[in-house]
Amino acid sequence: MRVFVIAGEASGDKLGAALMAGLRQLRPDVSFDGVGGPLMQAQGLVSRFAMDELSVMGLAEILPKYRALKARIRQMADAVLDTRPDVLITIDSPDFCLRVARRVKAHSNIRTVHYVAPTVWAWRPGRAAKMARHIDHVLALFPFEPPYMQAAGMDCDFVGHPVVSDPVASPDAAAAIGEGTVVLVLPGSRKGEVGRLADRFGEAVGLIAASVQDARFVIPTTGGVHDLVREKVADWPVPVTVLPPGSADKAAWFKRADVALAASGTVSLELAANGTPMVIAYDMAPLSRVIISRMLRIDTVTLVNLVSDTRVVPEFIGKACQPGPIADAVLDVLAHPDAQNAAMALTMARLGQGGEAPGLRAARAVLARME
Repeated sequence: MRVFVIAGEASGDKLGAALMAGLRQLRPDVSFDGVGGPLMQAQGLVSRFAMDELSVMGLAEILPKYRALKARIRQMADAVLDTRPDVLITIDSPDFCLRVARRVKAHSNIRTVHYVAPTVWAWRPGRAAKMARHIDHVLALFPFEPPYMQAAGMDCDFVGHPVVSDPVASPDAAAAIGEGTVVLVLPGSRKGEVGRLADRFGEAVGLIAASVQDARFVIPTTGGVHDLVREKVADWPVPVTVLPPGSADKAAWFKRADVALAASGTVSLELAANGTPMVIAYDMAPLSRVIISRMLRIDTVTLVNLVSDTRVVPEFIGKACQPGPIADAVLDVLAHPDAQNAAMALTMARLGQGGEAPGLRAARAVLARME
């Protein structure tokens, strides 16, 4: 069995590696071609070029690198058409991957699978119908996504979210952090997010510290924002522990934390996996705020709320992202965590915790639909 697989960023590399391991377990004769990062290469892929080249081509960089991106799209589509694999699997990165699939389908009947459904349940529902023109099968991370894809004419299987397979710290490692009320502060993984949120988060932290005398504040960082975070917290009214990128202590702090104040995003699922109650706050550029607020089709952006079908995680989005109400919500969650504890447990169960690993489930789905 020959599989052509394409991933364009680190999260896709992680998904792809798990899927490849699952396929190898179920079909020992499988061979791989395509583009991926170090995790996929460890599973036997010889990447046709460095995946980082695609990772750089995010939305902000597309225009100046448009020609290079188009050339890589043509190169990948031609490679698929030349090698005629049994299936083309594209992973997330829709701006690149779906364009490759479209060119492949225009000139062949090669089966196409896309891993990670577009968030049509949140905004731009028309994307599903456009995607169905050149994608046969979708592997979904969330249990509520298949009906949207199926309605557009594609096969779709919920295969579980990778967060359920991520390791968490042991109770002993968490306990080693020591006493005090631990507040995890997560102002985002992009410079724009940190720039917009850090000052407001800092004010909220000061208000929390005034009410919780033993509070300890910790910020894990990624490589792209570490220096900016350190610069911002220097002006905060209380001391903050800033963890460097790749810190071995990060998992223990996530497990130990009593509450988290976090920017909106998939980090809410990482917090849920660790059983850490949370408050979500987020803001964006004024024009983006207006446009997105008009396009949203959901009443909450927090994934724990959506998956658990509850609204127990407080969120402060756009104009509501203000230090006073945020601090009040954090204090309330600290005092009354039970509702969130139940919602987080339900979220993890619905995402596949305790069942077969998502990569293996994804591999089974790919093979079953091919048959």
